[in-house]
Amino acid sequence: MPLTEIDFSGAAQPIDGYAPGAFRIGGRVLHGAVLVTPMGAGPWAGMGDPAALPAALAGQVDVLFVGTGAAMAPLPTAFRTALEEAGIGVEPMATPAACRTYNICLSEGRRIAAALIPV
Repeated sequence: MPLTEIDFSGAAQPIDGYAPGAFRIGGRVLHGAVLVTPMGAGPWAGMGDPAALPAALAGQVDVLFVGTGAAMAPLPTAFRTALEEAGIGVEPMATPAACRTYNICLSEGRRIAAALIPV
């Protein structure tokens, strides 16, 4: 089977790795919860303000992968509803799975983002 090198062209930054309490994204280490989009990565305040994230992502992404930590956990209803009303699909999963899924979809050129709680 031939291997194809993934090209993250433009500003797209893959998630290079994660460790307890931190992520390495595009070669940069970020501590705590993070929001990763093809446009960049930065700190994320979490699910406390349900309207903040949809407002920031509306029209830019189609799906948000939410890494809920070491294990999958349900999302608060207000958080999920706010995203869906903004036209953003939301997929909760354990953070390691969210990182892998984000990178695969990013390599395919999809309009995605990941909101990640550290493991």
